[in-house]
Amino acid sequence: MTQYEEQAYIQLEFWQHRMQKKPSLGNRIAKGVQNKINNIIPEKVHLAITVAIEKMVKGVLFGARYVTKTPLNDASLHMREIQVKEQIAFYKRTASVEGAITGAGGILMGLADFPILIGIKIKLLFEIAALYGYDVHNYKERLYILYIFQLAFSSQQGRNEVYQKLAAWQGYSQSLPDDENEFDWRAFQQEYRDYIDLAKMAQLIPFIGAAVGAVVNYRLINQLGETAINCYRMRRLSPLKILTVPTP
Repeated sequence: MTQYEEQAYIQLEFWQHRMQKKPSLGNRIAKGVQNKINNIIPEKVHLAITVAIEKMVKGVLFGARYVTKTPLNDASLHMREIQVKEQIAFYKRTASVEGAITGAGGILMGLADFPILIGIKIKLLFEIAALYGYDVHNYKERLYILYIFQLAFSSQQGRNEVYQKLAAWQGYSQSLPDDENEFDWRAFQQEYRDYIDLAKMAQLIPFIGAAVGAVVNYRLINQLGETAINCYRMRRLSPLKILTVPTP
């Protein structure tokens, strides 16, 4: 191992512990309140939102592969992550500007931010996957991207569950069906929506929407980037012993 790899491995262990923490009292209360709200919302509304997000994500997920760079081969982890962090910085600026513009436009433009931001996030994940040497033309690599997305924007309980799949990806991926329609789109959209609802609602408020949109989008991309880096480190550092702590 190089010195950089040793440092990356230590950072990975700390991140893995965070992903597997038990939900705090505050997490459980917030999740309980959100579940009650979801139970009030009519089922046909949930179904409509699920279908809309499924089509939106699929459109980006299965279209972005045609404009993504070829996988980077024969590069050290250090060189890969220099480029990954450059991409994250670029997408943070892009998302921040987009959030400021849509936030300044009031409710209608604020609502338009939702699909635009999803597109920015997934395109970033495609770029990161290629820089770590993975081919997103492979269907299961695109599913891996969806799980990274889900891990980054889920409740703590949701993170516990998704993390276990990613930590055991080599074996878990072999059990996955070859049809993307088998993916649990309902859980995906609900966790994502619940996670960003409170942060993004303030973006619809006149006068402060632009500032909120810029800051929130910047932080969401930063969080997604950190999650992606550690998820791919688990695979690039696979010859090492990867820490997996059973969730209580």
